[in-house]
Amino acid sequence: MLPQLPQALLALADGTVFRGTSIGCAGLTVGEVVFNTALTGYQEILTDPSYCRQIVTLTYPHIGNVGVNDEDVEASKVHAAGLIIKDLPVLESNFRKTRTLSQYLADEGTVAIADIDTRRLTRILRTSGAQNGCILALPAGQALTQAHVEEAIAKAKAAPSMAGLDLAKVVSATQRYEWTQTAWRLGRGYGTQAAPRWHVVAYDFGVKYNILRMLAERGCRVTVVPAQTPAGEVLALNPDGIFLSNGPGDPQPCDYAIAAARELIDTGLPTFGICLGHQIMALASGARTFKMKFGHHGANHPVKDLDSGRVSITSQNHGFAVDEKTLPANLRPTHVSLFDGTLQGLARTDRPAFCFQGHPEASPGPHDIGYLFDRFVSLMENKNA
Repeated sequence: MLPQLPQALLALADGTVFRGTSIGCAGLTVGEVVFNTALTGYQEILTDPSYCRQIVTLTYPHIGNVGVNDEDVEASKVHAAGLIIKDLPVLESNFRKTRTLSQYLADEGTVAIADIDTRRLTRILRTSGAQNGCILALPAGQALTQAHVEEAIAKAKAAPSMAGLDLAKVVSATQRYEWTQTAWRLGRGYGTQAAPRWHVVAYDFGVKYNILRMLAERGCRVTVVPAQTPAGEVLALNPDGIFLSNGPGDPQPCDYAIAAARELIDTGLPTFGICLGHQIMALASGARTFKMKFGHHGANHPVKDLDSGRVSITSQNHGFAVDEKTLPANLRPTHVSLFDGTLQGLARTDRPAFCFQGHPEASPGPHDIGYLFDRFVSLMENKNA
């Protein structure tokens, strides 16, 4: 007989309660509850800094099948506020496995719940929009009571809205550092860029490791700087290009990043933004952003390239978007979502700067949109020709 897992519950701010079992550490966590439709990549999702202050619901029913390894991480720790799944398999099987998912969650101090109806939860979030929630996970041997339920609902209702939260500076590196690691290959692991052609300064608003690897893979020496680094300090590094990374939270409060991006773009340096960096570039150019009903989170999102007509399946993780009606004359749409028509890509008409809303490094997700990294390198080549 399998051991009895500790009890846990999920409470939403609207009073909805789900009872399940704890598969991480005991404790309580709050955050905005969102759903992700990716079939794979739970380890990359958990460690994506863009999920800071968010509790992630994975809609695929079986999570944990391949365990966890030491390589497939996108940051130095788990950034998601919590994890919600339907079923944790009793067996894991993968030659790269070093720990089970449950062990990993416990080691990382992450509160997580399983054995709930994630389809029902997802329908609530799709209908009513993303909302705050609370996972309360009890130690083994304790039983859930009505007092626990009331406490969790109160915590969910008291949690701050994601709108207005500047989280980029919360997850950003505090010191400048160099990045040389390149893409992972079977039988070799990660490589090292020993002969770079270009110097890219990357703003860390919550950057994922694989984004930096994609830049290094294409011949870039990458200097990563903290989110609040002034433009003058970046220019003193004599870069060939500027990268604005992904990250969590609302872009509008990031006035320091918007001001730096505006100044750097105006110098004519090739600039490439992803996710939060896409939104910051738009704000720096005069556009506006808005909070989406439940955002885009998954690895199956179709996006159309308006220049070529090409449709790519992409990885997405964002709860804010750029308002197309507010675009200035020098900012043109380049990509749109085929799910809901929201903007997915922009380019400046007067500067070598462009941006994309999704995660083209595909971690997790398909590699269809990886050509954007090549486009960035081409801008640097043309600038230095």
